[in-house]
This record gives sequence, C-alpha cells and structure tokens, in this order.
Amino acid sequence: MKIVKRDGHIVDYDPEKIRIAIGKANTEVRGKEKATSEEIEEIIKYIEELNKRRILVEDIQDIIEEKLMEFNKYALAKKYITYRYTRELVRKANTTDQSIKELIEGENEYWNNENSNKNAEVVTTQRDYLAGITSTDITRRFLLPEDIVKAHDEGIIHFHDADYFAQNALHNCELINLDDMLQNGTIINGVMIEKPHRFLTAATIATQIILAVTSSSYGGATVSLSHLAPFVRLSYNKYYKKYKDRGFKEEDCKKYADQDTRKEVEDGVQTFNYQVNSMTNTNGQAPFLSVAMYLGETEEYKDELAMIIEEFLKQRLLGFKNEKGVYITPAFPKLLYVLEEDNIHENSKYWYLTKLSAECTAKRMVPDYISEKVMKELKINGNGDGECYPCMGCRSFLTPDRTMSVGNISKAKNYEEGKGKYYGRFNQGVVTINLPDVALSSKKDIDKFWKIMDERLELCHRALQIRHKRLSNVTSDVAPILWQHGALARLEKGESIHELLHHGYSTISLGYAGLYECVKYMTGYSHTGEGKEFGLEIMQHLNDAAKKWKQEEDIDYSVYGTPIESTTYKFAKCLKERFGTVKGITDRNYITNSYHVPVFEEIDAFSKLTVESEFQKLSPGGAISYIETPNLQNNIDAVIGVIQFIYDNIMYAELNTKSDFCQKCGYTGEILIDENYEWYCPECGNRDHNTLNVARRTCGYIGTNFWNKGRTQEIKERVLHIDNKVASVKAK
Repeated sequence: MKIVKRDGHIVDYDPEKIRIAIGKANTEVRGKEKATSEEIEEIIKYIEELNKRRILVEDIQDIIEEKLMEFNKYALAKKYITYRYTRELVRKANTTDQSIKELIEGENEYWNNENSNKNAEVVTTQRDYLAGITSTDITRRFLLPEDIVKAHDEGIIHFHDADYFAQNALHNCELINLDDMLQNGTIINGVMIEKPHRFLTAATIATQIILAVTSSSYGGATVSLSHLAPFVRLSYNKYYKKYKDRGFKEEDCKKYADQDTRKEVEDGVQTFNYQVNSMTNTNGQAPFLSVAMYLGETEEYKDELAMIIEEFLKQRLLGFKNEKGVYITPAFPKLLYVLEEDNIHENSKYWYLTKLSAECTAKRMVPDYISEKVMKELKINGNGDGECYPCMGCRSFLTPDRTMSVGNISKAKNYEEGKGKYYGRFNQGVVTINLPDVALSSKKDIDKFWKIMDERLELCHRALQIRHKRLSNVTSDVAPILWQHGALARLEKGESIHELLHHGYSTISLGYAGLYECVKYMTGYSHTGEGKEFGLEIMQHLNDAAKKWKQEEDIDYSVYGTPIESTTYKFAKCLKERFGTVKGITDRNYITNSYHVPVFEEIDAFSKLTVESEFQKLSPGGAISYIETPNLQNNIDAVIGVIQFIYDNIMYAELNTKSDFCQKCGYTGEILIDENYEWYCPECGNRDHNTLNVARRTCGYIGTNFWNKGRTQEIKERVLHIDNKVASVKAK
C-alpha cells in the first residue's frame, strides 16, 4: 500500500508511524481513556484490510479518529485530533529552514539545477534563491488556495515563478520601449538621463536601462537595434562636421566620417556585449536579454541599422573569451534575426547579412530566425493588417495589438495614432497544464479525457486570475523605470497600472507541456503522424478556453508553449509516482516541451519544421521550433537552405549546433554525456563542471551552467534532424 502525502509525494505504508502517533496521544490521557496495544493493532489491521493500492494520509488520520471514538476513547480521540492539528501548524509554520540549509551547503538538487544560466554557488545567485525560497513559502501558505498548491505539488499544473510571486509588483517578460527612453529621456535611480548625441553613449545607456528593467521583472526582456540606429547617424554627422570644419574635401569628409563611425559602432557593440554579460541584476544573473535585428522596422535608418546588425553578428561569430582567454559561445544576448524580402534572396540588398548570420548560427547557435512573411500571415491587427515584431524574451509573442481602439493608455511619448504598438507591452505570468497527466488520468476514455481537461483548465484559469489580481494592486511607484520613465509606460506617480493589464496591452499565459506524450497515450501514435488531428484538436481546445476567458474578462489570455526547463523533470517524476511506469510515456526523466516532436523521434529537419508549423499557429502566446544539426561550419549553404525554408514555412525557428571547450586539455567540439548522465570531455575524460564550457539550447535560451537529470537525459537523447549530405541537397 502506498501513502499519498500532503505535498503529493508517495511513500510506502508504515504501520509503525500509526503506533507512534497514537502512542504520543496516549501519554496525555489516563486510565481507561488510553488505547491498549490490542486496540491500536486492531486499527492498523482495519486500515490494512481495506486493501487500498493508495490512500491519502488524511484519510488514514480520519479512520484513526473514527475508530478511537468507536472504542469510546473520546478524550484520546480529542488529544489525537489536537496532535494532528498541532502537527499541521508546525508543517505550515516553517517550511523554509531545510531548503535554505541545503542551498547554502550546496545539497539542494532543485536549486543547484533550477536555471542553467545561474550558478547556485555564487553569492549573488544564492541571495536571489534565498529570497525565492521565502517567497515560495509565503506563496504556498498564504497566497494560493490549497487545491492549487496540491495540484502544483502533484505535477497536475505548474504555477510558475512562485519564488517571485510574494512581491506583487513583478511580472514575467517585456518588450522594452528603448526608442521612447533614448529619444525622450528617462530616469534611472533618480538620475535624469537625457537623449544621447552619439551611438556609443546610446549603447551604454541602453545597457543601464536593460539592467534596471530586468531587475524589476523576472523573465526575459527584448530590445531592438532599430532603436539605436538613429544614433549612428548622429555620430556620423558629428564626425563629418569635424572634418568639414577642418577644411577637408567633401569626398574625404565622407570617407573619414564613415571610418570613424564604423569604429564607434564596433566599440559601442563591444561595450554593449561586455556590459550585458558582466552585469548582475537583482535576480543574481546577467540579464535574460534578446536583441532584435529587424531591418523592416525602419526605412529612414535602414543602412545604419544594417551596420549595427553586421557588427553584432561579427562579434558573436568571434565569440567571447572565457577565463582561459579562449573564445567560446556565450549565452547572452540572444539574437533574433528577422527574415524579409530585403535579406532572404541572393539578389537582396542585405543578403550579405543573412550569409553572415548563417555563419554565426553554424558556430554559435544564434541568431534565431523570425519569418516576416509567415508572421504577417498569422498576426493580424485590429485594422486587418499583418504585423511583425520580436518576441518578449525567448518565445513569448504578444497577440496583435488590440490597444489601437483604446488609445495611448501607457502614455508613451512615441505613440503613433492608428499604428500597432508593441514596445512597452509585457506578460503577466504563466500557469502550465500537464497534458500527459490529463491523458493518463482518463485511462483512455475520451469522454473522461475532455471532462478532466476542462477541470484542469479551470484550475489553471483560477491560478491565472490570482496572478492577474496580484498585479492589479500595483501602482507605478513600485518600479518607476517600468511604469513612470518609459520602459513600459509613462504613468503619473501613484497611478495604478490596472488599465495596462487589460485591453490587450499585456498577455497572461496558459502554458502547456507534453503534447506528444498526451497524444501518444490516447491514440497510440505521435502527433507528427496518425495522432496529428487529435493533437490539433487539443491545441484548438486550449485556444477556445483562452478565447472564452478573454472575452469575459478583457484580459489577454494566450496559449503558450512553455519552456519547461527544470519542470520537465518534475512533471516526469510526478507522472511516474502517480501512474507508475507506462512504456513510452513515463519511462523517461523528462516530458516533451510544448508541441515539439520528441527529441528521440527520427524525422528530417524539413518535415519537423513543416509539421510543427501547424502547431505553432495554435500557440499564439509563445512558440519556437528547432532542429538539431551536426557541425555545419563547412557547409554554410546547408544553413542557408534551412533559413530560406524557415522564411517560407514557419514563423520562428532555430538551429542547435554544438561548440564546447575543455579547459584542461583545450579540446574544442562536443562535450559528451555518459550513461549516468554525467558530462565528460571525449579527449581527456575531464568531468569537472568548473573546467568544462558547455553550451546547449535548453528552452529557447542557450544554457551554460548545466542541467538537472531529466533535462540532461533529454539533451543526451536528441537525434540529428539533418546531415551534411541531405542539407546540401535541400540547399540546392
């Protein structure tokens, strides 16, 4: 018999615990009120003869109370009830001490591997985690209903970022309105920052803004290089005037001004990269930053923008030096390259940028690619026009701008009447449904499946409403950089952010995970084959639920392909505990992210992107697809072939390559994983994480600080979706 504890964990039945509990109550009563050893054994025998495969610990306690009263042990029953209540208070009174002790001593597996871009040994990260443990405790005991906490613990749903939820001011991710802040000034820590007059200054200020913004939220942030482009021209004009004033010929003025400007762009981009990677925000890490490269965002400064994009790609292609002075693949900033008519064909004006991006992808795993063509087909605004804009962080896409009907509610200084507004918008948070759990709970009964699905969706809905309500009490004073000084809005002091939580200005995400396992269990097939229609039906059902909530509440609920980094392991463990080992479903230490084809399924790159594009359409709040590749540094034509395929077929995708380094022997290549899921250098056998530089795409972002057992197994089992031979054929 198995016992289901309050936190959802399952343990073996132990009758000795019953004897101890009744024995402790026995010491507080006298005479006939005491339970005899025979009576205690009779209670134990009664419980065991129920022949339950599993039983809740609360049910056992109820039975003990009832049996004691049957024996006329009323005083003892009362003492047992008091003992039970006291134990409950103790459980609720302090749940943080052990977690904090394990964190400080480096013994807590969860916090050691919670985030592949955080090192739990570093004091700044530990400080964030200490706050996170306290926040999680407060969230569980005071801020969430017991049924939502129970569902979270059992892996039925996942309430994301509970470690930040105790503070009611924090939201998930955002598109920083860098244009407004640079052009119209901002204030950081009470200091007025006026409009810069050259590119280098603008790039430096941008990094300070990024640090301040990401210290006031907990998810990914995105900025666009188009917002820096005007300052390249200011620098050029400054240099041109200098040479003109010195009497240089017109031709020389232009030549030398161009040379100086290019050197300043090089220095400015290097400063930007150094700053972003060397700064630590209040989350104990470098900012989770994405940088958008979208030529279509500007006509006036397109050539200046191209110059910045080129320099970003060149510096990323080179890499950043590690402690040994060796160039390696960095995690940040993530680069987002938008494919469009001006750069997708060999005769396009900016084709040279796409070729450079292909080289960079082959060596450094970035940039990722957004298809302007496909996005404009999927993202239609209130005027019926297709829109293209970057994601917030690694994959969170806003819905097309519905705020055009309500005007400039953020009071942004760069607002343009009648045009969609995307920069300055944000996400309120995520709650994820575990789809395999729905399937396994239904025991393949389709009517029961949809009934359970709706029950779980309503549980997610209630949890999301709690997230929304928590933010609805916030005023602009709690994070002036966000709400008063332009990053997200320019509200007055003391003004509520409530309106920004409605009317489509911000999204709130219904996440989902494990579509493959869900479909596989219910139909016997992958959602890439005969199970596809059922998979699409599930996705449509999620969208219908989000649409209904949106219409009823004017809150932009959106379906989101969750990047479950550490949660993939948690969900897998919970499924195994609840349902045992089900072949092909619960027999791994991970479940599949979002709608993705499972990592172990043999499928070619182009088929994978094609089938996933159908599911990406039904994940409007967040989605990204990827393919695993061999080393393509000597086959850039193959990378270009994939890029051009992305442009025509899917909105957002990336290529996963490998570029690792062993500090002990100098090996450059792929660091491997053994059968025990330990990383090692194939050249010298080094297994020391401190001297292995490993970069892997985890959930959209590149991770560089290793992963938990579940995610490591998932990485080990990834199959290649393309080889050099096939890629070359497709590229032609």
